[in-house]
Amino acid sequence: MNTDTKVLKLVRKSESDTTEVVNEQPRAAQPAPAPRPTPVEVPRPKASTPKAVPSLKPARAKSQGKLDLDHKTLIGIYRTMYLSRRIDDKEIQLKGQNKIFFQISGAGHEAVLVAAGLTMKAGYDWFYPYYRDRALCLQLGMTPLEQLLAAVGAEDDPSSHGRQMPSHWGHKDLNIVSQSSPTGTQLLQAVGCAEAGYRVNLIPELKRQVEGFHNDEVTYVSLGDGTSSEGEFWEALNTACNLKLPVVFLLEDNGYAISVPVEVQTAGGDVSKLIEGFPSLYIQKCDGTDPIESLETMRRAVQYCRERKGPSYVHAKVIRPYSHSLSDDEKLYRSDEERVTDAERDPVKRYGARLIDEGIIDQDGLQKIKDEVDREVAEAADKALGSAQPSPDSVTKYVFSPDVDPTAKEFDTEDAVELSGNAGTMVDLINRCLHTEMARDPRIVVFGEDVADCSREEYLETVKGKGGVFKVTANLQRKFGGARVFNSPLAEANIVGRAIGMATRGLKPVVEIQFFDYIWPAMHQIRNELALLRWRSGNEWKSPMVIRVPVGGYLKGGAVYHSQSGVSTFTQIPGLRVIYPSNALDANGLLRTAIRSDDPVLFLEHKHLYRQAYNKSQYPGDEFMIPFGKAKRVREGSDLSIITYGALVQRSLVAAKQAEQEGVSVEVIDLRSLQPYDWDAVVETVKKTNRVIVAHEDSLSFGYGAEIAARISSELFEHLDAPVRRVCAMDTFVAYAPQLEDKILPQVADVAKAIAELKNY
Repeated sequence: MNTDTKVLKLVRKSESDTTEVVNEQPRAAQPAPAPRPTPVEVPRPKASTPKAVPSLKPARAKSQGKLDLDHKTLIGIYRTMYLSRRIDDKEIQLKGQNKIFFQISGAGHEAVLVAAGLTMKAGYDWFYPYYRDRALCLQLGMTPLEQLLAAVGAEDDPSSHGRQMPSHWGHKDLNIVSQSSPTGTQLLQAVGCAEAGYRVNLIPELKRQVEGFHNDEVTYVSLGDGTSSEGEFWEALNTACNLKLPVVFLLEDNGYAISVPVEVQTAGGDVSKLIEGFPSLYIQKCDGTDPIESLETMRRAVQYCRERKGPSYVHAKVIRPYSHSLSDDEKLYRSDEERVTDAERDPVKRYGARLIDEGIIDQDGLQKIKDEVDREVAEAADKALGSAQPSPDSVTKYVFSPDVDPTAKEFDTEDAVELSGNAGTMVDLINRCLHTEMARDPRIVVFGEDVADCSREEYLETVKGKGGVFKVTANLQRKFGGARVFNSPLAEANIVGRAIGMATRGLKPVVEIQFFDYIWPAMHQIRNELALLRWRSGNEWKSPMVIRVPVGGYLKGGAVYHSQSGVSTFTQIPGLRVIYPSNALDANGLLRTAIRSDDPVLFLEHKHLYRQAYNKSQYPGDEFMIPFGKAKRVREGSDLSIITYGALVQRSLVAAKQAEQEGVSVEVIDLRSLQPYDWDAVVETVKKTNRVIVAHEDSLSFGYGAEIAARISSELFEHLDAPVRRVCAMDTFVAYAPQLEDKILPQVADVAKAIAELKNY
């Protein structure tokens, strides 16, 4: 009895001290005068204040007075919380027995997560949880067996089919989108998911093209207090508020990011105070260890989003009674006093005592629930341990789409092409491809920095329009409207992360990174999310999209940050197609294939080649496609071969013509597609000439050509009459001064020299 009394006192204290509405009604966007104006408070959404519950004691639970919950619901909340805790405990036991390989718990977070699940609709709303969200997933309908299947790495694990660590949640039927280990990457994807619904409502044709959208759907995304230090958290808030998207951000603040306390992570120790200036953001705080207070708070947050007033943000103070994971020992950095204090706020123990104290259930009834749950978890664990494991032969399944093969004959219309009209540059034919594909498929949306003609559409009739820094997207906004062609913030992760969320919902983003040199802020999204989503979920989820990127040097003045060409960094990423055309005709056909494929595609467009007269082409027609992995012999030869791509194609052709004057016959192969590449074409040309040069703009060491050269040496050694030569950039950076750039990047003379040396070997 003394223990129960102590718990109830803690309940009262937490309710009076932590319940807070920081910004009950968001402010309208304004300039920032000094001093900043005081927020205007208005009543909460009406739907958040239902009738009081007669059976509860208002003196002991102020927050309960606004909820109408019957005994079954109140007890059900406890059961799910206890179930979540016991699955954690079972996994810890299994890890100790070496029957599973990793464990990270949701202990201490159960109350607010059950509340979140109660306020939202599984299979209707959308969910981007993080690894503590076990109780949310249970409340939405995931079973203990399904969660334990993940722990043992089973084939039937719905989250990843044995490919990810446990607690990396995903469930197709429940709209729980596959989650990864990098904390924070889910935030921009959740924004993109909500933005997909926003754009469907703006584009009438989409409502007939894409299923599963609801006018009042809400997207949930959660994070820990440590993740709020990530820049993508702020980027996500910025876009969600800017577009007033229906995203519920749940911050589960347990005070620690592994061993780093919140006051070290965040200026002032409270990120909620730092975000108060975001317009249209409904900010609340609650005691996340109190399920009733959390439920009331979450209901207001979700209702605000359903009414399309903007995004909401709930800062829930929770505890972490267990270590960060079983790879961590919190005793190394947390005091005994602090750990005891957290234990006294344990949501499962407190809420169970509260139900007994208020007469909702007696001790025997509560024990019966515990016994039932314990049996259920034990049975689920036994089934999971006896479940089938994934076949080792399945490891390469779903790296790419099993449904659409962009290397297939159906994407090859080169032989039947009929050219017409005036010759156009690479810019012209890429632009025309975008126009025709957007007309064909209303799912396509185009965005990035400066890609629109004019964001302030009222000026469209009086200005020429931007259409990208190289004019590649010119007039797309004029033709298809600002709902389909629009500018993004200057934030590359924002572009790619949002596009992943949109693609997950069935849209087809074709986004632009303004310069390859600035793609690196998006690398986390590209490497760990975009390329991996299909594989890590066992083909439950996918994100087919195209990232267009101007790339390369030879600009006379491009210097270090407008001349980069590090394609090998991307070609080594499984799941990502990498395409690199050298002329206008190929750019048109390959881009059309990229858009119609079912995989993520990095489409590299060399800036130097954009408007060269030598690579112009007439228009090939609206159905012209070139399959991925098909090289092109651009010059016949018999003495030696040059395998190349991009800007080195023309330089190799010039050098080959010079060599012809010396009696040397040089064959030139343009790869066009770097991932996949045409190994058959390489084999054919090496067997034909027996001498080979690999030429590219990347640096010599660790560059793309090293893979081609190594494979030729390994698999075609008996056909070689000389070592494989490489002509590449120097292992340094591209300089501003023209004479330095010429020295650093491979020139015609470098190719010609290699031809002469190889012929005379």
